[in-house]
Amino acid sequence: MFLIKTKKRTDIRSHEITPEGVYASRRQFMMAGIAAATTAMLGCAPEESAADDDDLKVSVDSLSYSPVRRETGNAFYTEEALTPYRDAISYNNFYEFGTGKTDPAEYAHKLTTKPWTIECTGELENDVTLDIADLIKRFPLEERIYRLRCVEAWSMVIPWVGFPLASLIKYLQPTSNAKYVSFKTAVKKSEMRGVRSFYSTIDWPYREALRMDEALHPLTFLAVGMYGNELYPQNGAPIRLVVPWKYGFKSIKSIVKIQFNRLQPDTSWNMIAPDEYGFYANVNPEVSHPRWSQAKERRLPGSLFNVNRIDTLPFNGYGDEVASLYTGMDLRKYY
Repeated sequence: MFLIKTKKRTDIRSHEITPEGVYASRRQFMMAGIAAATTAMLGCAPEESAADDDDLKVSVDSLSYSPVRRETGNAFYTEEALTPYRDAISYNNFYEFGTGKTDPAEYAHKLTTKPWTIECTGELENDVTLDIADLIKRFPLEERIYRLRCVEAWSMVIPWVGFPLASLIKYLQPTSNAKYVSFKTAVKKSEMRGVRSFYSTIDWPYREALRMDEALHPLTFLAVGMYGNELYPQNGAPIRLVVPWKYGFKSIKSIVKIQFNRLQPDTSWNMIAPDEYGFYANVNPEVSHPRWSQAKERRLPGSLFNVNRIDTLPFNGYGDEVASLYTGMDLRKYY
């Protein structure tokens, strides 16, 4: 059961926001005042804009899982400081619930996540529909502490709980014709206010995809929890993808369909603005977004006087593990 209580704020219209490129919304500016907006534009942390502790009441179930090995050289772990839990569940992009960073925390509690099934189809020996509860029982849960880098040039460090996508793929037994894996997010108009918006630029459902070798890579993860607890709806409950070397929009939330494809499938942001959001979306500090540099990022949390800006690493710091997937590719062309 998810119980979320947040302060009410005035809604904004989607056409007033540049998709995937906004650091502070007009809505936050109007409600927080000039001082808060100035802080946001300089790179404020979630703690500056999130609800106070007394205004964010949540209840989620804890999970049983194997903790990550906290040792140098383990690609599933980073010694970097974790993003505070409250900040990670209060500052999100999830356009199904609105375009503001606090919209998901304010409205996603309406999403019903139990029961939940995932349709698996395409280049498979047999199509199948899987229940999320059965998946959690079938695949042992483990912890991964990954960096999360948004295309908007902010980042977090999150301890996820879940299982490798490769485990599910091997269980499903795709045919040799499967060259790509695509995903779709739930569309529940009665529960997702962003889906109902007249101004939405997204052709719902939200969709993403990976090349098969990317999907099978050991780093690629299906998360059902974070910080030892079940996922909150605003973070992609009950199951989401986590691909740590790619920009965050590739890590699709609230998955209801997985399809195996012969040809490269369409993906949402690539369809909306192909010159800004490539299919691969590998983190690359040398390739700027058309409207901002990707050389640095704001590591959250931060403040007006401590923006906490750090250098962005190629492949988000996972180059030793994944660079070989793109040998011979022009990463400026295939961005």
